[in-house]
Parts: sequence; structure tokens; C-alpha cells
Amino acid sequence: MQWIRTESHAYWFLTVVFFLAIGTWETFRPNRDLTVAAGRRWRNHGLMLAIAAVCNTLLLHVSPVALSLIVANSRFGVLNRPGLPMALRWAIAIAFLDLTHYWIHRSYHLFPWLWRVHQVHHSDPDYDVSTAARFHPVETVITASVILGVIALLAPPPFAVLTSELMTLALNLAVHANASLPAWGENALRLAFFTPDLHRIHHSEDIRDQQRNMGVMFPWWDRLFGTYTPAVSSGKAIFKTGLRGMEHRDGLSLGFMLAEPFLHVQQEGPNMRPDPLS
Repeated sequence: MQWIRTESHAYWFLTVVFFLAIGTWETFRPNRDLTVAAGRRWRNHGLMLAIAAVCNTLLLHVSPVALSLIVANSRFGVLNRPGLPMALRWAIAIAFLDLTHYWIHRSYHLFPWLWRVHQVHHSDPDYDVSTAARFHPVETVITASVILGVIALLAPPPFAVLTSELMTLALNLAVHANASLPAWGENALRLAFFTPDLHRIHHSEDIRDQQRNMGVMFPWWDRLFGTYTPAVSSGKAIFKTGLRGMEHRDGLSLGFMLAEPFLHVQQEGPNMRPDPLS
């Protein structure tokens, strides 16, 4: 029970602290001007986050850390073997969970029916820290379900699962910042982690770029599977983010965001794209 309380308290504390810290950073050092006031963005995207959290709680009934405690003694587990050093189990769990996030994200871009749900995230008319909360409840439930399945199979240490959850949360908020690091910091940090400039490429309206930089924490998987790029396809320093064909819709309307996967909106998606990796 202590682990479960720790997970809940740490998750929401980190959400508030990181959101406010990154929001302050991008307010005073914005990468580009927003087309819609931050207040409306934060409010509606915050409501999306709250709805998704309620759906996850009602439908899944268990958190990642709670499940890791349940399967800790599973005889089918991979990472609960006493012969493996705890540090090694911790590192493998974090790496494998991040790899799972990479393939989940890539699947959202590969399959049309998954893209219809994931496009809610990409149809944001701007790009700032609140974009990190702009995920359709259906997507959050699918993602959480897959992660829970992997945890059930691996039986990783609860502390590793908690570390992965908090790192994923922190990086998800950080990479959506409407801000940029100094050149020296950008060059050093992107060797090991995603940065706002790297992930912003993935949100380019160019469909070729949307198939790149799909990792959550580490860029290693993109480098390994050939989806990494250090710059947009056009080579321009300033580029548009969002989805083509969505410019004239109220992309920040809560009703539209919830209904978007079920609307017949004419826009580019994986069923219309040439394979940019070929």
C-alpha cells in the first residue's frame, strides 16, 4: 500500500511542479508565439488530462506500480529472478518499458484506426507544455493497457516501474515545451535524451517528419530502427506544427478533441502517406 500511495503522490506532485516550471520557462523564453492564448490551452488540455485519468481508473482498476507488486512473485516473470542483480533488473526494466513506449507510439502512426485516435495529439494548432496532456482517453487506455501487459510479463521491481513512470512523465512534459535549450545543452543532452527541439520535429505538419523521433525518453530506439532525424525534412529552422487540413477548425474545443477520432475529417494520415522510411 505504501508503494501505491507513493506512486500517486509522486505522479501528481511531479505533474504540477514540472508543468509550472516548464510553463514558466516557455513564458519567458518562448521558441515561437502561440496563435491561441495559453490560458485556454492549459484549461482545455487540463480537462482532457482529467477525463483520461478518470477513464483509466474506471476501466483498468490498477496502476503500473500496483501491478508490479501483484506479479512480484510470479513464476513466469523475467525480471524477478533473485539471480539477477537488482541494479541490472532496474536498468533492463526502464529500458524495456521505454522501448515498449516507442513501439506503441510507432503503431499509432502505422495503423489508420490507431492514427484516428492519436491524431488528437497532433492536431494541436500550437505546441507547448500543455500539448503533453492532449491525448484522447481511448489512447491513454490503450497505452496503459499495453504497458500493464508488459509489466505482467516482465515482473519488474516496483521501484523500477515507479522510476520509469516518473521519468516518462517528466520527459513528456519537457519535450513539449515551447522553448529551446542553449546550443551546448541541446547538443549534449540529445545524445541520451529527447529534447524539445528533437520532439518538435515529430510534430511538424510534414508527414515525413511525423514518422520520425518517436521515442519517449531515449533516442536510442529511433537510431536503432532508423526513425531518428536531427532536423526537419525541409531543413528550415522555423516550421509549422500540427496537421494539414485542420487549420480552419477549433482544434482547442474540448468537444472537438473528444469527437475527433470519430469524425470524417479530411486530413493526412497513415492510410494516405507514402512510406517515408523507404
